[in-house]
Amino acid sequence: MIGAIEAGGTKFVCGVGDKDGNIFERVTIPTTTPDETLEQVHSFFQNKKISALGVGSFGPVDLDRSSSTYGYITSTPKRHWNHVNLIGELKKHFSIPIGFDTDVNAAALGESLWGAAKGLDSCIYITVGTGIGVGALVEGKLIHGLTHPEMGHILVRRHVEDAYQGNCSYHGDCLEGLAAGPAIEKRWGKKAYELSNEKKVWEMEAYYLAQAITQYILILSPKRIILGGGVMKQEQLFPLIHTHVQSNIGNYIQHEQIMERIEEYIVPPNLGDNAGLAGAIGLVSSYNIE
Repeated sequence: MIGAIEAGGTKFVCGVGDKDGNIFERVTIPTTTPDETLEQVHSFFQNKKISALGVGSFGPVDLDRSSSTYGYITSTPKRHWNHVNLIGELKKHFSIPIGFDTDVNAAALGESLWGAAKGLDSCIYITVGTGIGVGALVEGKLIHGLTHPEMGHILVRRHVEDAYQGNCSYHGDCLEGLAAGPAIEKRWGKKAYELSNEKKVWEMEAYYLAQAITQYILILSPKRIILGGGVMKQEQLFPLIHTHVQSNIGNYIQHEQIMERIEEYIVPPNLGDNAGLAGAIGLVSSYNIE
């Protein structure tokens, strides 16, 4: 059995599965203080007899093994979690191999191994929820560099009818500041799920997300784009995004996946809410083991 943790700013999802990405048991733990949250994580896994543990975490995180802060959550605005040694704390309880990456990189890996991008060596996974994060798999490898991708914080053109100032504590009106769940709620005065029938809400949301997706296509040329997270449960977003992306591309990339079969190219996750957990399992056998 392999343990998996999808560490999010709102909740930690912990699960137990096998090397094929099957999840047999899972639990959701609210993200409060590190001490409280990690004590519940330890309690869940205590008698599970897991042989390894995969962790996909909200960030930013330090993935550089040569760094003195490897395994840390670094400059997060999440209260109590700034500069927390996540992997170090887990090692106090688990003397087993631990795979570690961002939550969205893990989800991209999971979808490439067992989900919507199975059989492809390239994909991106975008989560749109409390924040916006993007994980990327290119030529069969998860992208790392100076740190790791933070594509949820790119700058986008403002919608002409949008007077909302933006919600990102670092950048104001970056993509996350304009299109994540809290931005939707603050702009319109209601939570996203309460706005399902408000066409103008989703036209504006699709406008922003499609701009970002267009940039990702032009820069990374992924073979599949997977959109998950709580906001993307508004399924009416997908056709709106498809239309905006095709318009943005403007026939410059004349590939049938974009021009003729975009509904098969920009898709929801096949693994649903288990994408992050399955990807965390994939980290154990594939990436960043210590």
